[in-house]
Amino acid sequence: MGPEHPSGIHDEHPFVTPEVDRDPVRRLRGRLAAPVTVWTAGTVAARAGLTISSVLIAEGEPARVLGLMSDLTDLWETIQDTGSFVMHVLDRSQGWLSDRFAFRVPSPGGPYAGLEITESSFGPVLAAVGTRAYCRVVEARTVGHAQLVDAAIEDLELADLDPLVHFRGRYAGLSTAR
Repeated sequence: MGPEHPSGIHDEHPFVTPEVDRDPVRRLRGRLAAPVTVWTAGTVAARAGLTISSVLIAEGEPARVLGLMSDLTDLWETIQDTGSFVMHVLDRSQGWLSDRFAFRVPSPGGPYAGLEITESSFGPVLAAVGTRAYCRVVEARTVGHAQLVDAAIEDLELADLDPLVHFRGRYAGLSTAR
């Protein structure tokens, strides 16, 4: 369709913020490939979870996980109450799970509905995710508009699956095949 048919189908997203109005720091962040993780905390009666991609792992004794999250989330409140959480590293087939815990898609009954969950002293464990770290909070502080959570990794489980990453607003899978 040409200019004489302005109501035709367009390639661009109709509600996207014009590039000149986008936050340049957010655009920079979008150019960094990020891991896709789901952090869970709490108990059967009061549990929370959230997709988190701003994550770093620091080797040492003990090893640490560092993550950024909003202080306006249920997860932040629950982590403050319990002092622990489980970080699940999603594999390339689990974009749906990321969307569910990012609250990007409807999930009647909440993000845990219909999932196989086991309880741990660190928080809920998502049975579908094979790579996970059981973490105890060491400290948290405000950094920018987020809380930087610094936690010791007390235990972990590793699955040999290709990871899910987030890059420029989309999911991608990485392959370890050579």
